[in-house]
Amino acid sequence: MFGTMFWNLGSKTSKQQDLFNAIGVMYAAVLFLGVQNATSVQPVVAVERTVFYRERAAGMYSAMPYAFAQSLIEIPHVFAQSAVYAIITYAMIGYQWSGEKFFWYLYFLYFTLLYFTFYGMMSVGMTPNHHIASIISAAFYSIWNIFSGFIIPRPRMPVWWRWYYWVCPVSWTLYGLIASQYGDVTDLMDGTQTVKHFLRETYGFRHDFLGVITAVIVGFTVLFAFIFAVSIKVFNFQRR
Repeated sequence: MFGTMFWNLGSKTSKQQDLFNAIGVMYAAVLFLGVQNATSVQPVVAVERTVFYRERAAGMYSAMPYAFAQSLIEIPHVFAQSAVYAIITYAMIGYQWSGEKFFWYLYFLYFTLLYFTFYGMMSVGMTPNHHIASIISAAFYSIWNIFSGFIIPRPRMPVWWRWYYWVCPVSWTLYGLIASQYGDVTDLMDGTQTVKHFLRETYGFRHDFLGVITAVIVGFTVLFAFIFAVSIKVFNFQRR
């Protein structure tokens, strides 16, 4: 659906609006797929946690191995989901044919869907049931949406709110996706400035910052999985 709606937009950078459209594709896909992953995993984790309480009481296994297994099992099918989406949309949207840029596209997409999935699991682990988890999660989705850097670019945010941009995982995802695809493009846009310069001036995106972004994205993924594991170990919402 995304590929057909935004057919060949990724290759158009001659105008500012063309670039905004290409960035909008990434923004919409990240939030749509990410929230879908987080929402769909919540009821599953809630049901399996009930079974875990019973089996832990029977002395079958402890909390940490269970949480580790729950996190580990998400890795392969999220990768399959990311790979299928990346291969199809990268070609249809028309991003630059480059092995390096496709790798970055797949990398950021994969870890984004993974940390959204782990965030959904974490929210269930910290709350009594998936209904409450979904309500709390929805509030954070709205906040992440505002501070993602797409609606309001970081340089235009009030100084007292810019700190939250740096702790918003979606902002790092968009930074990585946009900088990896367009941060080194030197084509002129509207005949006045290069794409690279426009991104740096408007959004503050730099291509040479990709190394830091890759580490931070992995950090969010590990953090959410770790909090989920600790929540399963520490919190007990079982009703007797």
